[in-house]
Amino acid sequence: MNYEIRVMTLLDYDEVYKLWMSIHGFGIRSIDDSREGVERFLKRNPSTSMVAVCDGKIVGAILCGHDGRRGCMYHVCVHEKYRKNGIGKSMAVACMRALQAEQINKVNIIAFKSNEVGNQFWKGEGWTFREDLNYYDFTLNEANITKFNQ
Repeated sequence: MNYEIRVMTLLDYDEVYKLWMSIHGFGIRSIDDSREGVERFLKRNPSTSMVAVCDGKIVGAILCGHDGRRGCMYHVCVHEKYRKNGIGKSMAVACMRALQAEQINKVNIIAFKSNEVGNQFWKGEGWTFREDLNYYDFTLNEANITKFNQ
C-alpha cells in the first residue's frame, strides 16, 4: 500500500474531522476539536501534527504538539480499512522526528483504558506503560464536552 505522511494543515480539517467521526469509540471535544480549536493548536504547533494520505484521501491523523519541554500526541487514528499497514507507526515516527527537530526529548500519549486497539498498538511499539504516576486533569471550561462516537 502506498501512502504519504505529511504535516497537517488547517486545510485538512474537514477531512480529518470526518475521519475522527468514523472511528468507533473516538472522543471528540466540543471546543478543542472544533475548527477554531484545531486552528489554535496548529498555529502553536505548525510542524508537528501529521496526516497519512492514500490515493488522495486522508486515512490517518495525529495532533502532536509540545510545551517546550515535553511532546504529546492526541487523536492518533487510522481509518479501520487501512490499519495493519504501518501507517500509525509511520505517522508517530514523523511526529517524533518533528519534535526532535524542536529539541523535545520526550513524548507522551494518552489512551483511554477502553481503547484496546490503541493500547495494544503502543505497547507493541515499545512505549512504556507508566504505573509510577497518576494522571490528573482539571476542567477550566465546562462547555468543552467530550462525546464518544458509537
